[in-house]
Amino acid sequence: MSRIELKHIDKFYGDNHVLRDINLVIEDGDFMTLLGPSGCGKTTTLRVISGLEKPQNGTMTIDGEEIINAADAYFAPPSKRGLNLVFQSYALWPHMTVRENIAFGLKIKKLSKEEINKRIQDALRMMRIEEYIDRYPNELSGGQQQRVAIARAVASNPQLLLLDEPLSNLDARLRVDMRSELQRIHKELGTTIIYVTHDQVEALTMSTKIALFKAGELSQVAPPMELYMNPIDLQAADFIGNPRINFLEGKARREGSKMYVSCELEDYVFDEQDFTNETIPEGEFACVVAIRPEQIHIDTQPGAGRIPVQVYSNQPAGSETLVSLKKGDSHFLSKQIGLAHYKLDQEVYVTVAPEKINVYNAETTRLIKRAR
Repeated sequence: MSRIELKHIDKFYGDNHVLRDINLVIEDGDFMTLLGPSGCGKTTTLRVISGLEKPQNGTMTIDGEEIINAADAYFAPPSKRGLNLVFQSYALWPHMTVRENIAFGLKIKKLSKEEINKRIQDALRMMRIEEYIDRYPNELSGGQQQRVAIARAVASNPQLLLLDEPLSNLDARLRVDMRSELQRIHKELGTTIIYVTHDQVEALTMSTKIALFKAGELSQVAPPMELYMNPIDLQAADFIGNPRINFLEGKARREGSKMYVSCELEDYVFDEQDFTNETIPEGEFACVVAIRPEQIHIDTQPGAGRIPVQVYSNQPAGSETLVSLKKGDSHFLSKQIGLAHYKLDQEVYVTVAPEKINVYNAETTRLIKRAR
């Protein structure tokens, strides 16, 4: 069991307030990704969990056992936390073979020779690198070294596996392969994994939950598709998604159980079943209509519910085509699967399912109408 709870964690480096009142629960068996741009606090949070950093305020428990209590100056060392940490830089011993690198920590635990050999073989088989057992790190590629680093971590059967941007040094193809391996490890071992990355594709494809950071604060904690479909504010919406989400300025007003929204693309009516808990202002107010590019469908012929727009640019990319569209003063992007060819300034017709639209209060930047 390895349920982790952080409460009111603050971390300062001098006058720099890098973590601001972090409250986060990581349930047993979660694959929790800490996601955000550089300098947002995600790696510092991982280092607090691992015991490499001491916070100035707050508490942390693992399975109800207090690990950090800043008020009482209590701070359990990393060795008491039942975890293993894999760094971006691999941190393999260069003078040891793969076998010796993995065995090093197991010998410290004073396991039997038979148990050590079994764990080494199991870990190498899991990472599909059995043939490299007697090689040295400098004889391995970056991807192979990363697999060894992860094999070394899982061989000790940790309650918690902490991964700090482990794939950032790999090329695109290897990153795809390693994402698959990490998913498989998580399922087979059932270990709680905490994973730090700035790469939203890694976060969305592997995680059971994502904690999105901005400027030292937790912005949103949600399952991947909930975070993608319903980012909590405009900054989160702008960060999540590639290509980025479309923002259209609009006006909104609420009348009873309905909200009426107008923007240059279309006028919409939404029911309160899709409203969030945010307060909706009285009277007319400025809003932002947010639409994912893949939710804008293009037809070349007019029809019921189809909105006439102009093609501004056309970008075929093999498996998909990005089409920049224009209506009035508004520009927005559509993502079409497969190859599609449109002429510049061609008139085409788009449809958008209203239930897939997000609406944000322009003043507070908060989500007021959810997509589903």
